[in-house]
Amino acid sequence: MRPIGTATRGTTNPNRLRRMDRWIAATHGPALRRADAPVAVDLGYGAAPWTAVELLERLRTAEPRTRVVGIEISPERVEAARPYEREGLTFRHGGFEIPLPERPALIRAANVLRQYDEAEVAAVWQRLCDRLAPGGLLVEGTCDEIGRRHVWVALGPEGPRTVTFATRLGSLGRPSDLAERLPKALIHRNVPGEPVHAFLRDFDRAWAAAAPYASLGARQRWITAVRALSGAWPLTDGVRRWRQGEVTVKWAALQPER
Repeated sequence: MRPIGTATRGTTNPNRLRRMDRWIAATHGPALRRADAPVAVDLGYGAAPWTAVELLERLRTAEPRTRVVGIEISPERVEAARPYEREGLTFRHGGFEIPLPERPALIRAANVLRQYDEAEVAAVWQRLCDRLAPGGLLVEGTCDEIGRRHVWVALGPEGPRTVTFATRLGSLGRPSDLAERLPKALIHRNVPGEPVHAFLRDFDRAWAAAAPYASLGARQRWITAVRALSGAWPLTDGVRRWRQGEVTVKWAALQPER
């Protein structure tokens, strides 16, 4: 069967997806531990296999039995990754069809859908979610080249659940700086009248109001701003994640207007 999808630019860097990986390990770790034989997919890992290698290391802190399969639509990239295979880590030629005999407990698709049209996203999400094991998770999003700013959507077999904004706080000017890293389903919706635009507008206002806390550090300013934001938006996490420079909001609050 011919792989479904098109090749990405292949851009990748070590440690680029650390924020996403740590969030997955923290929030999806219990599901990995409940799985009989947890398999995670790094879909579209790029020209070098660093992100798949790192995903294995980070997920095994949550569940040592986890196996990772890196899937690439470019056969040349798969062959280049073969020397990095080890116990628990393999690479396979494929695309959105996820050519595995088992259903994975996790599919991570980072910086894959940026090149697609917004109208194509829902069908790709559905295809990938249909391949998940019961209780599985799809994480799809975008980050900058060195992983300072990252936004991702988490989906279960039933569809989108949450959107997470994550950043290196020391380099953040204001929360709406993250808009340039919105996933494809949201990036063109950051305009007046759309929920994601209203969310980032309110976040910037809360950030400005929390300016006095900057003397205590960017982390305290972020926590204060997010706590204020929680009064108007359905956040799903708490201070423990906020301290990491993260905030997660329910998808239903940010989903595009039809």
